[in-house]
Amino acid sequence: MLEPTTEQIQWVNALSKRPSLEAAIDEVVEQIQQALPASPNFGLVFISSAFASEYSRLMPLLQERLNLSAIIGCGGAGIVGVNSNSQAEEIEGEPALSLSLAHLPGVQVHPFHLSDVSLPDLDSPPEAWVDLIGVDPSEQPQFILLVDPMYNRINDLLQGLDYAYPGSVKVGGLASGGLNNITAVFHDSQHYQGEVVGVALCGNIVLETIVAQGCRPVGLPYRVTKGERNIILQLEQEYGSGELSYGGSGESLSPLEALQELVQDLSEPDRQLAQNSLFVGVVRDEFKQQLEPGDFLIRNLLGVDPRIGAIAIGDRVRPGQRIQFHLRDAETSKEDLQALLTRYQQQHPNSSQLRANAGALMFSCLGRGEGLYGEPNFDSSQFQRYLNIPVSGLFCNGEIGPVGEGTFLHGYTSVFGIVRQP
Repeated sequence: MLEPTTEQIQWVNALSKRPSLEAAIDEVVEQIQQALPASPNFGLVFISSAFASEYSRLMPLLQERLNLSAIIGCGGAGIVGVNSNSQAEEIEGEPALSLSLAHLPGVQVHPFHLSDVSLPDLDSPPEAWVDLIGVDPSEQPQFILLVDPMYNRINDLLQGLDYAYPGSVKVGGLASGGLNNITAVFHDSQHYQGEVVGVALCGNIVLETIVAQGCRPVGLPYRVTKGERNIILQLEQEYGSGELSYGGSGESLSPLEALQELVQDLSEPDRQLAQNSLFVGVVRDEFKQQLEPGDFLIRNLLGVDPRIGAIAIGDRVRPGQRIQFHLRDAETSKEDLQALLTRYQQQHPNSSQLRANAGALMFSCLGRGEGLYGEPNFDSSQFQRYLNIPVSGLFCNGEIGPVGEGTFLHGYTSVFGIVRQP
């Protein structure tokens, strides 16, 4: 265990849009070396899939300049970083390299990489997962996870880490590819496909998250009274909207009947939106009375069986869970992100002073960005507007972040991880 320190975190990011890999590396390293007076002990690199043919050269070239063992990264179809004007920028579909280096005093940095076959079974004891990561839960590690999308056991990994490290935050994303669909993750001097790289940060460090799923609830909440695997068979309507009801109203109906009632009550614009952008929100804290953004785990509505009135969603369900239908569009995503950033700002009155001594990561869905908002840099610029912290990251094939007490793989989401001292 490291001793407490009065020395401050220093976190610096640099972004290059040079089309040459060597030139991009030179640019970001030179910028960071000028801005970071202390020696870094942790690094993160995100590289555009436009460089996919040169992925094998990235880490050896970086290590020639840095000689830093605790560095991880991944490739993405879009890259996020801070440009030379100190503005957050999202580079979609073009060459880009984003490098963050951090001086983390009083922090132990444990990088790792995992394959499918290395994971314990889900019925293994917590000790099997602790042996895999090599960090004792008593050290209260905070995790950053970068996953190649060909990795087949991502949900097992998240469940296992939650099981072994229940008090630890886990944040990250799945690498993405461009037209060539080539993906990779990076650790030390190597690049990997079909594997996971990550880091456990222990000691004088806090990792906080903002998970913006970009949805708003519509209609009334329901309680699942009958379900199998990912299929909801029967619902019970609850009293009110957004308030806890112990046992519901007693009125039982099929999910299809609930959907039909919902659509009838929607405005015409929302009715049109529901044809393609209707989701199911699963309440994570079943005892919370007043539900807010962030209390739901948003899952895809996969299909409806009109014969029995059932619906299938993109997650397992069980009787007793509370659900509410949700809609998603650009305006809702904007309002959701702004509400969550405002809440974080209110909960952290000194957040405006964090810039010099904190860093942030952004893992955003490929379905967001300019294609959703019709303007560039929306999520990253909003984050910088509310919390003036250097941010880096990528557009992902899936985003990793907590909802309630668990860690989940999301879609259509922007997950922010804020690294600061306690």
